[in-house]
Order: sequence, then C-alpha cells, then structure tokens
Amino acid sequence: MAHRAYVKVIVEYDEAGGVHPLRIEWEDGRKFRIDRVLDVRRAAATKAGGEGMRYTCRIRGQETYLFECEGRWFVEAKD
Repeated sequence: MAHRAYVKVIVEYDEAGGVHPLRIEWEDGRKFRIDRVLDVRRAAATKAGGEGMRYTCRIRGQETYLFECEGRWFVEAKD
C-alpha cells in the first residue's frame, strides 16, 4: 500500500498563470530537480487516495507522478 508523502515543491509561474514545478525537496533535505514535465491533468492518486492536478515528471531518468491538491504537493510513496 502507498501513502501520500508531502513534499516542498519549487515552482515557476508563467504570465498566463501556468504552474511549472522545477524541484522537489523532501523533509530530510534531499532535493531533486525535475528534468521535464511530460503531462499535466486532473487525476486521482490511485495508490494513495485523493484527487488533484497530476504532473507526470521525469526525475533522474524515471517517470514519477507529482500531485497538487488544495495547495499542497505530494507523491505516492511506498509503505
């Protein structure tokens, strides 16, 4: 089972109000640059529950989902 792991996300806003996540920062201080955002859509976090904007990101060559829900960011982490 997975759970929500809330993370700090550094974002950039464009002139049209678009949100572009740039970096994820874990609670323990680890930082990961988002190499590329591949897709953005409203979707459910099927493993951890909840719904929000799902950003499909490439980080260090691996695809991962980053979710924004009511102003908070999380990833689906394994228990």
